[in-house]
Amino acid sequence: MIKTKDYFYRQIQLWGEETQSLLENGKIAIIGSGGLGCSLALALGTSGIGYIDIVDFDTVSLHNIHRQVAFGLKDENRPEMIKAKNPFIEAKAYNMNFEKFKKLENSYDLILDATDNLQTREEIDNYAKSQSTPWIYGSVEAFHGQVCFFEKASFQVFNISDHKPAGITAPIVMHIASLQANLALRYLAGLSVVKEKLYYLYFNSEGELITQKFAMPS
Repeated sequence: MIKTKDYFYRQIQLWGEETQSLLENGKIAIIGSGGLGCSLALALGTSGIGYIDIVDFDTVSLHNIHRQVAFGLKDENRPEMIKAKNPFIEAKAYNMNFEKFKKLENSYDLILDATDNLQTREEIDNYAKSQSTPWIYGSVEAFHGQVCFFEKASFQVFNISDHKPAGITAPIVMHIASLQANLALRYLAGLSVVKEKLYYLYFNSEGELITQKFAMPS
């Protein structure tokens, strides 16, 4: 029988069993199970987050699979659902849009955005504020991405439009999801996290990775 202290041995080495137990009691919602959502679910599920709800209304499509690390070709046109590698996790998939999901009135320690449109992110922000729950924004396009831990700052600073990303490389999706996951893990483990600061990452014309930081207004 697998024991948690053996499965999470390297993390327990890092911060001890008490902190690991905080993660086991943590409950999060990942809104979207595409490229970002897949990477987030795997990263946080295998880190020991005890309860993960995943929300999506879409199905797996061929043109998405290259960046959706939890799916293979056999999953095309099947409802998107994540099966975490962590044998101790309690994960649940909600095959519905966010408007319907928020009416369930579930409670979470943290919400993670893995969507691809500004309108849904605005809804997430409004919902999170109404529940006094922090959330982590993430977006990707081409070779650049953005991440921000929202608690009090308003998402209204963004120009809410129907813009959708044109092309996306798979590695930048995993990179942005990794940053989101690290912020989530630190927060749920009770470690310090800088909030209300937007991280903007991109490759310049010479191929150098640039990171810019912007304070988000209230």
